[in-house]
Amino acid sequence: MPRKYPATDRALQLDMQLCFALYSTSLAMTKVYKPLLAELGLTYPQYLVMLVLWQDAGLTVSQIGERLFLDSGTLTPLLKRLEGARLITRLRDINDERQVRINLTASGRALKKRAGTVHDCVFRASKTGAPDLLSLLRDVKALRTRLLA
Repeated sequence: MPRKYPATDRALQLDMQLCFALYSTSLAMTKVYKPLLAELGLTYPQYLVMLVLWQDAGLTVSQIGERLFLDSGTLTPLLKRLEGARLITRLRDINDERQVRINLTASGRALKKRAGTVHDCVFRASKTGAPDLLSLLRDVKALRTRLLA
């Protein structure tokens, strides 16, 4: 027979923690992505940077950081590795030398086509219908917005 816990004890159970549910789900999601991205020669954080650049090339480091919720100390090493892989270029902005603009190389643009199947593979792995995933996406984004406010 299961033990009864006072309300405060129940609130401290691991399975009652939203943060743990999100964290462990993120780990599971990353595990699904890992072999798919390995075929592209990307880590998950590098893939996120590439997604931003495929949508809006020519952004500054700070603009990419804002989109990904990353500081420049975390982002700069990622960008250096992507530059070393010849997927991006980093150039000082001619109007403001404090800013570094990130552009895709031809190889970086070409990688977008190869990456096109990643989303479909992850969608199939979720074994969830599109309406439910879109609803979950909206809810998680709304939660993020409220937590950051």
